Amino acid sequence: MVFNIEPHERKVFEVISRAAAELGYPVYVVGGYVRDRLLARPSKDMDIVCVGSGIRLAQNVAALLRPIPRVTVYKRFGTAMLKHRDMEIEFVGARKESYRSDSRKPTVEEGSLEDDQNRRDFTINALAASLNEEDYGSIIDPFDGLEHLEAKLIKTPLEPGKTFSDDPLRMMRAIRFATQLGFSIDPETFQAIGKYRNRINIISRERITTEFNKIIEADEPSVGFKLLFDTGLLQLVFPEVAALQGVDVRNGRAHKDNFYHTLQVLDNLSRKTHNLWLRWAALLHDIAKPPTKRFDPEQGWTFHGHEALGAAMVPRIFKKLRLPLDAKMKYVQKLVRLHLRPISLTKENITDSAIRRLLYDAGDDIDDLMLLCEADITSKNPKKVARYLENYEMVRDRLKEVEEKDHLRNWQPPVSGELIMDVFNIPPSREVGIIKNAIREAILDGDIPNEYEAAYQFMLDKGKEIGLKAYHNKN
Repeated sequence: MVFNIEPHERKVFEVISRAAAELGYPVYVVGGYVRDRLLARPSKDMDIVCVGSGIRLAQNVAALLRPIPRVTVYKRFGTAMLKHRDMEIEFVGARKESYRSDSRKPTVEEGSLEDDQNRRDFTINALAASLNEEDYGSIIDPFDGLEHLEAKLIKTPLEPGKTFSDDPLRMMRAIRFATQLGFSIDPETFQAIGKYRNRINIISRERITTEFNKIIEADEPSVGFKLLFDTGLLQLVFPEVAALQGVDVRNGRAHKDNFYHTLQVLDNLSRKTHNLWLRWAALLHDIAKPPTKRFDPEQGWTFHGHEALGAAMVPRIFKKLRLPLDAKMKYVQKLVRLHLRPISLTKENITDSAIRRLLYDAGDDIDDLMLLCEADITSKNPKKVARYLENYEMVRDRLKEVEEKDHLRNWQPPVSGELIMDVFNIPPSREVGIIKNAIREAILDGDIPNEYEAAYQFMLDKGKEIGLKAYHNKN
């Protein structure tokens, strides 16, 4: 296993080593940076531990770097951080921690490197590399972290019950690291997650959601969600997704397991895009199937309206998980609402009107919607998959054809509400909405072209039809 260091990082370590020697502090780089460099993974975060004042060391290091970086000090935590080139470097004095049962915030006191390694979450994150002249570059590995890196194993350095009880977020982190790195979780550690899972309730939603996002951003997110489910954590922190699991059988007829289907859709999509919010749309696209599930003796199992109810559930889920309630949420909501539309177009003779309406409703998100729909094909029958993909290709061709002709992506009506009010000399009112909607529907149905002249004349005709008189002619 090789410790890969970039030349500019080596220079930073030399500066840190010199500054620490001047202060008389033993100093080490620890944790994720060491782990990732041993795995030949990129890492932009460095955690520096010294036996002394981390804040003072940070200030001395900053004075030696060019350009001199600004040092951000967190006095309450005894830490300091600076940014140099593309790296974020955090400095802390070695410490030991003790916890109360009702909080993940520890009581902290000064300690040795050994104390600092004891408080780490996993053996692979307890590795330290010396930056001291006498043993520069040597690895300090009290918990067999190197062996566990080779074995691709997530294991706690101390007894797992104590590790997870002290800081229950570590249970989510164990699953996140297993997902990101393609590691397995040590059986005793895994069992402890299930045993102590209820401790997760003392963790803030924001911290839990940070781990969720990292799992969703992994190459194969399904790994993490299966582990969350199998430990019982998912049922506590995201019950709506856990509720998708299971198959009901009635009169010999069963539906697919929507939990494992959803995870396959998420994995399928993750091979095509790193867009976090598109991945969230994949995770939530069938979220309303449990409450909409019905059995029909002739049709079998149905989930009518799950796309509309799912879209209505998105804001509540985002709010609960402390996800952003902004354009990102609306984007996910839109894709959940529309995810059945493209497939419905493959089952009928596609009219230009249906294509126009999809373009109008999806706007600039039409390409992402099509990616989601293609990922939603989870049949094990290769002929079926090929047929569905062919159908979607046909829809894509029609979308392109109609878009080039009608320019309806992110469409704005050629006649505005302000113009309607001006021409008919009326205030904002129901009549304005009636005319605007009528123009939109006429364009989407193909009754008039998407052009100002045609829309203006249609406005005059519609206004006359509902008893309005035109006072100005803007034509």
